Amino acid sequence: MALIRVSPSVVRGLVEAPPSKSYTHRALALATVASDVTELENPLIADDTIASVNASRRLGCSVDVENGGRGIIVKPPNPLRCPDDVIDVGNSGTTLRLYTSLSSLTEAGYSVLTGDTSIRRRPMEPLLRALRGLGIEAWSTRLNGFAPIVVKGGGIRGRDTAVDGSVSSQFISSLLIACQKAENPITINVTGEVVSRTYIDATIEVIRLFGGRVEKTPDYRLYEITPSELKLRRFKTPGDFSSASFLVAAAYLTGGEVEIRNLTTALPQADAAILEIAEAMGARVTRLVEGFRVKGMERRGGFTFSLRDSPDLVPVVAVMAALTPGEVKISDVAHARYKESDRIGNVAHELEKLGVYAKAVDDGIIIHGCEELEGGVTVETYRDHRIAMAFTVLGLACRKGVMVKEIESAKVSYPGFVDDLKKLGADVEVF
Repeated sequence: MALIRVSPSVVRGLVEAPPSKSYTHRALALATVASDVTELENPLIADDTIASVNASRRLGCSVDVENGGRGIIVKPPNPLRCPDDVIDVGNSGTTLRLYTSLSSLTEAGYSVLTGDTSIRRRPMEPLLRALRGLGIEAWSTRLNGFAPIVVKGGGIRGRDTAVDGSVSSQFISSLLIACQKAENPITINVTGEVVSRTYIDATIEVIRLFGGRVEKTPDYRLYEITPSELKLRRFKTPGDFSSASFLVAAAYLTGGEVEIRNLTTALPQADAAILEIAEAMGARVTRLVEGFRVKGMERRGGFTFSLRDSPDLVPVVAVMAALTPGEVKISDVAHARYKESDRIGNVAHELEKLGVYAKAVDDGIIIHGCEELEGGVTVETYRDHRIAMAFTVLGLACRKGVMVKEIESAKVSYPGFVDDLKKLGADVEVF
C-alpha cells in the first residue's frame, strides 16, 4: 500500500490529458467483434484497459500493444472462441459489463467472468436478466446478481429485451455492442430512470464509427439495433475529461493556472461538464486550439449540481466544494454508491474528517464549504482511484497538507497522475 504525502502547493504549467478510458474500452470491445484488424491509436494503457485487452485475448483475439503503448492492434477471430480460462477483469467494472454480453457470442461452451473484491460487489443482475430475455443463459454463480458470472455461448437469437437503466448505463452499452452481432434485429426497452446518458452517446458514436447501426428515442428508453458488419481500420482515442477533472480542480483549489492539452469536445464525454462546473464556481476557463486553460480565481458556492450523467465527477466536485464558502449540493447520483466504492458515503466521511460539513443523502451530498482547511490528517480512499486523486488535489490547498492512502489505485485510470502533478509544481511524495 503506497502513501502519498501532499504538501501545500500552487500548480502552474502545461500537461497533456491522458487518453480516454471509456473510449479505449469501447473501441477494444468493438474491435473484438469486428470483421478485420483495428488499430487503436493513442489508447489508454492502464490497469482497467489492460483488463479489456486480456479479456479480448481470452475470447480468441490477437492483441498487440505496440510502440510503447502508443498503439494497440486487434485481430479478431471469427467466431469468438470459448475462453480456456476464467476472464479476470481485476477492478474494471466496464470490462466486466461489456465482456459479459460479448461472451454470449462465442461459438460454444461457457465463459466465466470475475474480478477483485470490489468487482464482486458490483450489481450485474439487470444485465443478466436482459441477456436471459434474449434467450442467453447467463447467471451469477452465487445466485445473488454479483460476479462470478457464467455465460453460455452460441450467439444472440432473441429479438427484444428490457433492461433497468437506473443502476448503470454500462448495461445498455454492453447490449448495444454485443447485439451488433445478433442473428436478428433487436429492440431494447429501458425501464427505470436512465442515468449516465452521455456514456450511452459515446457507445453509439463508436458503434457508428465501426459501421454499426443503432437508433434510439430522444428519451433514451428505446433502442433499435440492426446487426451489421463492423469494420474500422483506425480509431484515434481522445483525451480523457474524467482524468483531466483532477487537474482542473487542482488549479481551482490552489489558485494556480494549468493548460491541459489533448482535450476536445468532438466526441461526447460526460465529464466535460467539469469545465462548466469550475466556471460556475469561479474559475476562469479558456478554450484553446488543443485543449483548455483553467485559472483559479474566486470561489463561489450556492449551487446544486446534478451529476446524474457524470457520476464519476462526484469525488472531484465534492473536494472543490470543500473549499468553496456556502452550500453546494451534489444531486441525482444514487448510482454513485455502486462504483468502485460507495462514493457518496465514503467521500462525505473523509470530508468530515477534514472538518468539512458533508451530509450524505440518498441521492447525493450536501457540503458546506470552508474558507480554509487545516489538513494534517490521513485520508482513506477505499481503493477507489477517483477518491484517491480527488483528496490528493484537495491536500494541495490544506494548510498542513494531507496523507492519502493507496495512491497506487490511480493506475486504474491515470497512471501518470502523480508525475503530472509534480510537473505542475505540486509538492507530493510517494512512499
